[in-house]
Amino acid sequence: MNRQRISKIITGGQTGADRAGLDAAIELGIPYGGSIPSGRRTEDGHLPMKYQGMTETRSRHYQVRTEKNVVDSDATLLFTGRKIGSGSALTRKAAEKHHKAFLHINLDKKTDDEIIDEVSQWLDDTKPAVLNIAGSRETEYEGIHGRVCGILKRILGQQR
Repeated sequence: MNRQRISKIITGGQTGADRAGLDAAIELGIPYGGSIPSGRRTEDGHLPMKYQGMTETRSRHYQVRTEKNVVDSDATLLFTGRKIGSGSALTRKAAEKHHKAFLHINLDKKTDDEIIDEVSQWLDDTKPAVLNIAGSRETEYEGIHGRVCGILKRILGQQR
């Protein structure tokens, strides 16, 4: 494994995959941040203040923070199920528009071990310093937070 050490995890703070990225970073001691909508807006209310490293945009619209997080990162890792929501589709389009490294993981098609192998190889190849974690909300894919958090802790914990 010759991966560059990830210096920061960023996300949009939404429930599900985004928040899994934040929780994995916090647990592993990796600096975190990212742009979130004005008012710390998420589908379950306001992003809790325990996530202090986040920066509010001037806009309440999710699209603004989605594009900013793609631009502010070296690469984006997107976790979804078979159904890709509009926010995840927007993330993919932003990565393509800004020519950013991007990997989409369909959680319904692979085991955790297969995902860990694929993501680890991708990280070795792309060597991002700042990694954007995005994907489905908890209401779109029940249990995604726990699964993605576990996967990220296994992958990112190897470099600590």
